Amino acid sequence: MKRILTTTSILLLTIILAACGAQAATEAPQTQPEVVSPTEAISQPTEEISSPTVESALITEEAATTEAPATEAASSTGVSFANDVYPIFQASCVECHGVKSTKEGLDMLTYENLMIGSRQGPVLVPGNATESLLVQLIVNGDMPNRGALLTSDQIQIITDWINQGALNN
Repeated sequence: MKRILTTTSILLLTIILAACGAQAATEAPQTQPEVVSPTEAISQPTEEISSPTVESALITEEAATTEAPATEAASSTGVSFANDVYPIFQASCVECHGVKSTKEGLDMLTYENLMIGSRQGPVLVPGNATESLLVQLIVNGDMPNRGALLTSDQIQIITDWINQGALNN
């Protein structure tokens, strides 16, 4: 869990820094030195040429290298069970469905146990969140039974994960 939080925090910080860096780099005008022939250079007075600072160059380079992989990862992998879904379950569900007890026979501590379901059978229909008992219960506000209800963003993450096949990724 600490590894997931650390990885998520680093990714979020990288994205924020990249966004701030990209903005700072675009705000600073970058001028190119004027190209002059050797004879013109002798006859012209010397003039201070402004050039981009090392810091703005590093920020621009960092933004270019950090933004693209994050976008590609998000679009190619979809919602991750380990990184996106399980943290929600751990915060809101596993106390009653795995740690202290397994109410209704549902153990949500592992992906494998979640896929087994409860005493009433499977709680997920991979590829179809609408038909999944788990989604029905959280959308209706019946779960979690204790504590705060899930936010619409959390429900959307779980729904998207199930609709993408409820993979163990």
